Amino acid sequence: MASEQIAVRLPRELLHELDELVRSGLYASRAAAVRAGLQAIAEIERRREVDRSIVDGYTRRPPLPAEDAAALESLRDAIALEPW
Repeated sequence: MASEQIAVRLPRELLHELDELVRSGLYASRAAAVRAGLQAIAEIERRREVDRSIVDGYTRRPPLPAEDAAALESLRDAIALEPW
């Protein structure tokens, strides 16, 4: 995969935390830690977009009472099957 180098300024406190992540062995380098952080942020934003789409769909077409009842029954069945 092609990549491009960027320069980022960080406050000293954040840079110290970044270096601690590397020093502890959690990440191989500063760049690896920053990449992991950006990937996590991107994943969170993708999930938020899916959530917004679901809310939008239910706002445009709320579930019917029978659909609500079926969903609750399905949830009860799933909980009853749990081994706890």
